[in-house]
Amino acid sequence: SSVHGLCNTLMSFGYLRRQPDGSFLIGPRVMSLAEAFVSGTDVAQEFNALWADAGSAPEETVVLSVLNGTDALYVAVRNSARPLGLAFNVGMRLPATLSGSGKAMLAQQPPESVRKLFAAGMPARLTRKGPQELEALMKELALIKRRGYSIDDETVREGVYSFGAPVFDAAGRAVAGVAVCINKALLGADRGARHREAALAVARTLSRRLGARTDR
Repeated sequence: SSVHGLCNTLMSFGYLRRQPDGSFLIGPRVMSLAEAFVSGTDVAQEFNALWADAGSAPEETVVLSVLNGTDALYVAVRNSARPLGLAFNVGMRLPATLSGSGKAMLAQQPPESVRKLFAAGMPARLTRKGPQELEALMKELALIKRRGYSIDDETVREGVYSFGAPVFDAAGRAVAGVAVCINKALLGADRGARHREAALAVARTLSRRLGARTDR
């Protein structure tokens, strides 16, 4: 009975489908997981190769995520030695509406796709900051797309600030997002300009490695 209940739950989400004889087969929703895994695997390998080629770890924590439903799924992480107050791990999920890398990816999606994605409601906030209404999110995403980068100002964790940027493949699709995460108290007089440029530089390099044009 427990297995039958689990199968019915998976069927309701589209991961299984029932045959006329009552048996189950893999459902169409599994393809979305496979696509996220495949795209994430390739870009994660290139992300990790960046630091191997450089021969040193990044100055600040840098994360790579792919969009999985309404979440940013973290597929690669390079943690710095600086205290951050938040440990990023591969496999970790955060609401894409709140994370720097997640918003960078959402901003590249067609507005109608974003509205459909959050038609059932917005994810709960993790701190006192972050968009609660869909229209507020849409305005923020439009701004992110115009300027080319996102900002997470303590929306994931108090005291943590990040700059995010999208990663494109050869077809021009935003297949991932990177973010440079820092302690907000250490932003500096330039308000983190060098960290913003670092996030954009990593995103451009990864995009080139995936065959995207970055001269447009």
